[in-house]
Amino acid sequence: MNIGPYLLPNAYFVAPMAGVTDRPFRQLCKRLGAGYAVSEMVTSRPDLLASAKTSRRVNHAGETGLIAVQIAGTEPAMMADAARYNIDHGAQVIDINMGCPAKKVCNKWAGSALMQDEPLALQIVEAVAQACAPLGVPVTLKMRTGWDQAHKNAVPLARAFEQAGVQMLTVHGRTREQGYKGQAEYATIAEVKSAVSIPVVANGDIDSPHKARAVLDATGADAIMIGRAAQGRPWIFREIAHFLGTGTLLAPPLVGEVKHLMLDHLQDHYSLYGEYLGVRTARKHIGWYVKALPGGDVFCAHMNTLDDGAQQLAAVAYFFDALHERMDRLPARATPEGNRLNLEKTP
Repeated sequence: MNIGPYLLPNAYFVAPMAGVTDRPFRQLCKRLGAGYAVSEMVTSRPDLLASAKTSRRVNHAGETGLIAVQIAGTEPAMMADAARYNIDHGAQVIDINMGCPAKKVCNKWAGSALMQDEPLALQIVEAVAQACAPLGVPVTLKMRTGWDQAHKNAVPLARAFEQAGVQMLTVHGRTREQGYKGQAEYATIAEVKSAVSIPVVANGDIDSPHKARAVLDATGADAIMIGRAAQGRPWIFREIAHFLGTGTLLAPPLVGEVKHLMLDHLQDHYSLYGEYLGVRTARKHIGWYVKALPGGDVFCAHMNTLDDGAQQLAAVAYFFDALHERMDRLPARATPEGNRLNLEKTP
């Protein structure tokens, strides 16, 4: 499929997740089969553009593949300026955040809170699209099904956004009120797909190759976007690609391969954050990798006592070398309970 003039290698995408989908993680997911990855949310506030956090988020040095940056805010002119700023710093696609349910974002009427104010939401899209069009940069948008169960307005908004110039829509199958609780529903995503002619991406609870197939069948979506299920399991993208291409499940990764993937990831992580912050922010990634493995809990407790990169790298290598003595491959995952589809629009 295409986003504007860009042909993507496949239809399995990495969702933008604050504090997770930084450049090292996006690069790793692309290496393991993701066809597209969207950056962490970048604020549109000009007074924060020089902060260390924002500076890291707009740093795309050495990034391969299509560079997509998600921007967030509530002021149309400020969002347009943020789009131009990120394009100047390497963005090839600008994604508008109308899907984040976090209170610290919604309390400022950004993210999914914008779905409550349809006129303002449309003004933001128009301003960003008008800023990007002369530069040849496509605009995409990520949203939810609505603000709450009684106010599901994704379909009319999708039509309006398409008319305003959005070239791809991603819909998370929950309302803002749900956050990440309960099950995602896909009937609304199917309705959005039927209502617009631009590509539509399905998001929410896609955690296995079987679930990916079921969601694509149920929604008719052009692509799927995976967030939490890729944390500690970035090879999920190649697993999905293999299953959808062959009908068979790919064997779990070799323990030795995961060891080297983790060590590469950690070194790339340190290079972006520096050793002090890098060691501390890497702990969550390490925890996601090992939490379901034998001895993972004990290892995580030990990991949290280490405060330099050499110790962290050595501990990871030792853990996986010891695991390799017990098994060649990671244990196969049981079929997740979440593979059941929710095709209803009510809880």
